[in-house]
Amino acid sequence: MTHAPIDRSTASPFLGLLRSPAGGGVLLLLATALAIVSENSGFAPLYDAFLTTPMVIRIGALELAKPLLLWINDGLMAVFFVLVGLEIKREVLLGELRTSDRAALPAFAALGGMLVPCAVFAWITRHAPDVSRGFAIPAATDIAFALGILAMLGSRVPRELKVFLTAFAILDDLGAIVLIASVYTEDLSRVALAWAAGFAVLLFVFQRVGVRRIAPYVVLGVAMWICVLKSGVHATLAGVVFACALPLRGPEGPDRSLAARAEHALEPWVKYAILPLFAFANAGLALDGIDAAALTEPLVLGIALGLFVGKAIGLFVPVWIAGHTRFIHRPAGIPLGQWFGTCLLGGVGFTMSLFIGGLAFEDPDRLRAIRLGVLIGSACSALAGVAVLFAFTPRSGGSGTTATTHATSTDAPDASPR
Repeated sequence: MTHAPIDRSTASPFLGLLRSPAGGGVLLLLATALAIVSENSGFAPLYDAFLTTPMVIRIGALELAKPLLLWINDGLMAVFFVLVGLEIKREVLLGELRTSDRAALPAFAALGGMLVPCAVFAWITRHAPDVSRGFAIPAATDIAFALGILAMLGSRVPRELKVFLTAFAILDDLGAIVLIASVYTEDLSRVALAWAAGFAVLLFVFQRVGVRRIAPYVVLGVAMWICVLKSGVHATLAGVVFACALPLRGPEGPDRSLAARAEHALEPWVKYAILPLFAFANAGLALDGIDAAALTEPLVLGIALGLFVGKAIGLFVPVWIAGHTRFIHRPAGIPLGQWFGTCLLGGVGFTMSLFIGGLAFEDPDRLRAIRLGVLIGSACSALAGVAVLFAFTPRSGGSGTTATTHATSTDAPDASPR
């Protein structure tokens, strides 16, 4: 007698939630909560000892010695940036960013979503020049968290909004990469950088001559990562270069290309392991001593308002302009309230904000303020975004289609043909 296989996602609601599109965001939230509890309990010494555990890799005269925290931030996050690079490449060559009319709105939104938060941060911290280096902290969106929140709303949210959020988040990840390379890079070693460039050239030669096995790319990629790490440029940028070198086109088709297979293989590792581990290692916030004075520190306010206010304004203004011009296409039939709710979710910076904050400052007091500002700004953005989307999204909304009957009068220009 045969038995039908058990659907464990049905048997366990928690497993079902983790396997859903919202699963990554749920794990990030749990990892963050665990980090805060660990830092504010009797486990604090163990938590700190875990992060400062020394790890050494030695091959002949080459030695890499770092505490576990830096192996997570410099090593595992390089794998995360490989996935980011693969997503950018796919969207630019095959996806929503491949044509100018599709890319225009998320591109302008991503630009505004970076410039306005940086301006808000700069204005709030104008009398505290010692923290000006952190201007880029509120500039990027945590795509895993933001999409996880949208996924929790299910078919109530039109597909077009999910596509818009994915596209602008990918583009401002690209902007964050540029900022990391240009602003947070010091004391360059030209010799190490030259070796890294040589390995990068070899990677693209492999792509050009049609190498279709992953092993040669991985060997060169690891060598390039070590050289970039030693050069003074942040090592995660090696992940982006590696991703760009993987072939996306070939006789097997884009869906079975080496880049597509690598993206498919990396996504669960990044979603369920690397990002939660990063959140656990970087979100530990000691709550003792947090009072009104701590909440009004320029660094905390600059980050929190940059994410909550700056991101929403910077993303929404291009959306509003698109409804009143023919030069930027905006999908018709979606109320402005839904657009605004999605733009609010863009203020969930979390992973990227913590990452950039760790590059900008090393002082423990600054890092504590960064964590506080990021958590406040991201939480306010998430709660406000969900509230607005619930208020403006009909229960009958479907995924992939939108009902034009819900368009508001201010959206009338969207109805014109493009």
